[in-house]
Amino acid sequence: MEKIDRLGWAAGIAIKSYGVSVGIRTNDARALDALIERLPPVWQPARSAVVERLYSVFMGGPGSRPNVRRFNLLYGDMQRLARSVDEEQVYDALESDLQLHVAEHAPNRVFIHAGAVGWRGLAIIMPGSSFSGKTTLTRELIRAGALFYSDEYAVLDGRGRVHPFHRPLQIRENGAARQTKHTIESLGGECGTKPLPVGLVIMSEYKRGAHWRPRKLSAGQGALAIFEHAVSARRQPEVVLETLEQVVTRAPVLKGKRGEASEIVKAILW
Repeated sequence: MEKIDRLGWAAGIAIKSYGVSVGIRTNDARALDALIERLPPVWQPARSAVVERLYSVFMGGPGSRPNVRRFNLLYGDMQRLARSVDEEQVYDALESDLQLHVAEHAPNRVFIHAGAVGWRGLAIIMPGSSFSGKTTLTRELIRAGALFYSDEYAVLDGRGRVHPFHRPLQIRENGAARQTKHTIESLGGECGTKPLPVGLVIMSEYKRGAHWRPRKLSAGQGALAIFEHAVSARRQPEVVLETLEQVVTRAPVLKGKRGEASEIVKAILW
């Protein structure tokens, strides 16, 4: 850490997000605005410069010789998280790791890897891993009139209510590995702002040509199925299960394969 400290830092910011304190510093003050754009949707400046996790972003830029560029580097505390001549890759790595760190350590929230929308005063959450199609399903629900809450994390409080985690939808175009960001407004949708109780949980995975014929899980089965997608499941399993109990005792949990997202929207939006 002492070696990283000596790299020469020009600008930084300390923030608090969902009760987690984080610092970001960079050797190039011009990069600070771009780094701030990658912060979690809910944050505020921290009162103290003492933070739980420190990100160090070293911008390489042109080297001492013509046509040579130095690597841009990202460190999370002492661990190197990214090394690339493409600064966007470093920014993306910061955004991903920072959001994951907040999701795992938030003291009063349980983060579930899930899409989330609001419909008629209730939340619909769609837990799933990457490439399971949760973002595509979220997009189709928004196009059908549902309010956008998140395409990455369903943020639950102790009463099992879903809070907004607004950020642009990150959509893989034509199966590409890198995602393209789309604002909700560009999709013709609106964002929800109030915490909502969960009215339905959809455990689906895209399979080409499949028809949506889900089975309803018991409360216990449903809680365990959602538990697998809870970011802090290993760190605080009791808290996660207590929160999920608030969800599954009120909301049905449906699980099954699905085809195109547009085909099951009508079945979901009662």
